[in-house]
Amino acid sequence: MFPALILAAVSLWRMTSGEWDIPFPDVVRFLLSGGKAPEAIVIHSVRLPRLLCSVMAGGVLSVSGVILQGILANPLAEPYTLGIASGAAFGASVGILGGSFMVTPCALAGSLCALLLTGIIARHGGGGGKIILSGVISNAVLSAGVTFMKAIAGDKIGAVVLWLMGSFSGSSWPDVWRASFGAAAVVLPAYVLGNALDAMSLGHGRASTLGVNEGLVRAVLLVAASIGTALCVSSFGVIGFVGLAVPHISRRLSGASHRRLILHAFMTGAGLLCIADGVAQGMGELPAGVITALFGGVFFLWVLATR
Repeated sequence: MFPALILAAVSLWRMTSGEWDIPFPDVVRFLLSGGKAPEAIVIHSVRLPRLLCSVMAGGVLSVSGVILQGILANPLAEPYTLGIASGAAFGASVGILGGSFMVTPCALAGSLCALLLTGIIARHGGGGGKIILSGVISNAVLSAGVTFMKAIAGDKIGAVVLWLMGSFSGSSWPDVWRASFGAAAVVLPAYVLGNALDAMSLGHGRASTLGVNEGLVRAVLLVAASIGTALCVSSFGVIGFVGLAVPHISRRLSGASHRRLILHAFMTGAGLLCIADGVAQGMGELPAGVITALFGGVFFLWVLATR
């Protein structure tokens, strides 16, 4: 209930505040009736798509973090630390140079290849206990690839650099549909397999004694997290550490049951990313990824020190 109330309050703030304030009754009236007034155009074409995109992206990244921390039993696991986001960023940067129609498929391919690369490095470097170190290595390799793409981008380097910072400025309705599909791709399988996640969190191999096919569940959820992350990254750029911080916050408030945790994390992540986007916009349209990286980096150090 609490995350839902916070999300509702933040949504109200984001819809009524901006370059100029629009009273709440006018927001409701324009949402219901539309119209050609400047306020109506701003609400329908600018504020509502931007709000929905930040909601969906925050939810996707948070639930992806819940999935990765659950199946890998590692409190530092999330799309950013495992290299999935960097893989999507590398693929999307290739797509930007090739044409806008290639961004999403290239980001998807990049995220899956990054997941595969991290898994290979972990397997040859000591198993699952080395998964975060393997993600750091994957991040380094893929970041070098992104740097190379920027070097050969030519007149498109501005678009690549701005996109890599992670921003919801200029969000449109096609971005909303893409992010909504990513949310469905992550949340639905995670919720359906929530009980299996509970069993897998007991420890490696124990879920199989309860009739859970650990290999299949792990593969489905890893692919789901990669797809959701890729769709968000291809639309809004790299937004790090949301998937790290929100699962820890939600787990303390909702408990360890994954079905409840998934819903809690989705709403919490949505609200926090909306707040980060609002703060970034209020500071002169900074990228939201800058705000999440600033606070997420501190949170990463706290988790590393305490766990």
